[in-house]
Amino acid sequence: AVLGASNVRTSLHPHGIVRPFVATVDNLGRAQAPVLMWPVKPTPGRFSTTAPAAGQAATIAPANHQRYAPFVAMAEAVDSARAATLYRRLYPLFQQAYEELGYPGRYFNDRLVQVLDQLIATPVPSAPLAVRLVEVKGPMPSSRPWVRYEFADPALESLSSGQKILLRMGPEHQRRLQAQLKAFRQHVAKR
Repeated sequence: AVLGASNVRTSLHPHGIVRPFVATVDNLGRAQAPVLMWPVKPTPGRFSTTAPAAGQAATIAPANHQRYAPFVAMAEAVDSARAATLYRRLYPLFQQAYEELGYPGRYFNDRLVQVLDQLIATPVPSAPLAVRLVEVKGPMPSSRPWVRYEFADPALESLSSGQKILLRMGPEHQRRLQAQLKAFRQHVAKR
């Protein structure tokens, strides 16, 4: 009811939501967030870049940002107060999954708020972001080069996986999603 039946069918994996949600929240604040753990289906299409001019770095193609439009629209359709109410009702399950993940005696809500703060603080770029293709050495050619891009700026590349996902969405989608995250945070961080 919070997401809508259509969004659930098209955007969520059919298996349980609690464990993947907890693992993904925890991982979004870290260097890697394995796609296989996500409760949502990966964004369709492939990561795309601009063709670099001589001596220039490739940048994330503006068309790439449109891949995230359905996800951002789904997030904006969620009433943050209703989502927070559902989260509070299911919190014992989230807490249990967090402890089973290897954090006994720690609170999942603290981690959630920490990761929300990190995502909300992600700087919104004012120019196209330069990326570079990571070289793969060895006899086996890469069959999926679009997954080997990293940010050319070491400061951006050192951000958490969740922050880098936001940056890949494009500035407009990033701002819109950060607004939703702020609204949700207000409800889950209440005392």
